[in-house]
Amino acid sequence: ANCDYITVHVPLMDSTKKMINADAFAKMKDGVIVLNFARDLLVDDDALEAAIAAGKVRSISTDFPNAKTAQMNGVVAIPHLGASTEESEDNCAVMAVKELRDYLENGNITHSVNYPACDMVSAKLPAVLQSAIRISRTCWDADRCLCAEGINIEDMTNKSKGDWAYTMMDIGSEVSEALVEKLAAINGVVKVRKVK
Repeated sequence: ANCDYITVHVPLMDSTKKMINADAFAKMKDGVIVLNFARDLLVDDDALEAAIAAGKVRSISTDFPNAKTAQMNGVVAIPHLGASTEESEDNCAVMAVKELRDYLENGNITHSVNYPACDMVSAKLPAVLQSAIRISRTCWDADRCLCAEGINIEDMTNKSKGDWAYTMMDIGSEVSEALVEKLAAINGVVKVRKVK
């Protein structure tokens, strides 16, 4: 059978709430299939229920089912996110644990909301991590502090995101608590920690 499809794909704003209402359904061909992958509040649930009962709407597929539409005949409810499947939830949990472990053991940051993505392949040397508000002299001051202690930086990376910068330094000597305290005292540095 021939049928037409209506795809709903607009942002939810006050002006678009219940935009798919009785008037909109009345303008559609009989037996239309509605695909709503935007927001549930774009469709007037009462008008949808009446349109399905009258045969105006053959079915609606949506990844935003609500308490009312989930119980309606003619509504095909699907998960909103691919991450809602059992397999993807398991995979996401494994990924989160791996990323947290990588941060704790190596200082690498992946998929952070507030911090920049930052990683450094460690040569298994003692590493110092530094978290700083973005101030242009912070890395320079850290380098001077390490030089004053006779410590060479074997490798270093610095990334920023918004107001935050994250610096990773691999150094070729043991990291003392006194050194961590000196680096933490640098203007703009929020936290310093040693890894390994």
